[in-house]
Amino acid sequence: MTTPDRYRLSFTHQESGIGVITDEVVVERTDALGPGGNPVYCDPTGILRAEISPAGEVRMLASGGYQAPVVPSAEPLP
Repeated sequence: MTTPDRYRLSFTHQESGIGVITDEVVVERTDALGPGGNPVYCDPTGILRAEISPAGEVRMLASGGYQAPVVPSAEPLP
């Protein structure tokens, strides 16, 4: 099984008075490995970092202080 180079992460959250909002961001594989030994993916800004397993399990990695990352769904991109 090949490791995808890119994923689309979808974050769904409840916004008061508006309803459900979904934000999407594309992340690309880096040379780094996360604490679970899986590849780390990063958005172009370097702020959003996620370790994604071959099974598509996502572990968000804090890139700075005061972050409370929410776990998104992940979709591999061609």
